[in-house]
Amino acid sequence: MGNELLIGKTLNTNAQWIAKQATYLGIPVKRVTVVADDANEIADTIREALGRKPHFTITTGGLGPTFDDKTLEGIAKALNRKLAVNTEALNMIRKKYEAYAREEGIKEVKLTRARVKMATLPEKAKPIPNSVGTAPGVQVTSEQTILIALPGVPSEMKAIFNDAIAPLLKQASGKSVFYEKNVYVDGVMESTLAPLIDEVMRANPSIYVKSHPKGREDKSHLEINFSTTEDDDERAEEKLRKAVMCLSRLVGDIDGKFIVYG
Repeated sequence: MGNELLIGKTLNTNAQWIAKQATYLGIPVKRVTVVADDANEIADTIREALGRKPHFTITTGGLGPTFDDKTLEGIAKALNRKLAVNTEALNMIRKKYEAYAREEGIKEVKLTRARVKMATLPEKAKPIPNSVGTAPGVQVTSEQTILIALPGVPSEMKAIFNDAIAPLLKQASGKSVFYEKNVYVDGVMESTLAPLIDEVMRANPSIYVKSHPKGREDKSHLEINFSTTEDDDERAEEKLRKAVMCLSRLVGDIDGKFIVYG
């Protein structure tokens, strides 16, 4: 969430980090969307996501005290629920500001409107403790989808994810783990390699193969990523090995000078 992403001021490192973590926990990521700081836009995007019935929907950003922190308002609109001060969340925020006050030698802590805003959640939502910052994360269930809202500050987002969200994702994926292997092909154009990759994937249907050009088309250096999700280490390694060997043979059939290594 955030205008700063849409105008290019801020790089969306949160999405990249969460996608990587979820993938390695065995949860496939289907879509990443950036939305403006507008409650109606957020609500429309959440409704569209929920319509696809995902197991999880995760948002980052927009949980703070400022006027443009609209995520929880958008989620409430999407779910057709009221916003209300959540006692548990308010207590979390109070304790945080009391700790800040002690550090600064301040005796009185005021829960201003802006601070209370961070504890104003959609009905039936659960606050998630933020060990690094102030605004709690939020978890709410809509039918079969668990909707999770995390702060946009990367250190806070990562702390909450590691503490509370990663265990949820791992529980959902069971024993499944993401496995991958990278190899490199020199001296063959990507356009020449493309049909070979198609052939490898047909012969190894549980393996996904993706080429990543690192050089130029006329001086090719390609990284080839093989990946699969499995619940057994040995089986995953064997599947990856077979797929890599399949590509190696096909490349060798074109011209023995092509090199596959990795």
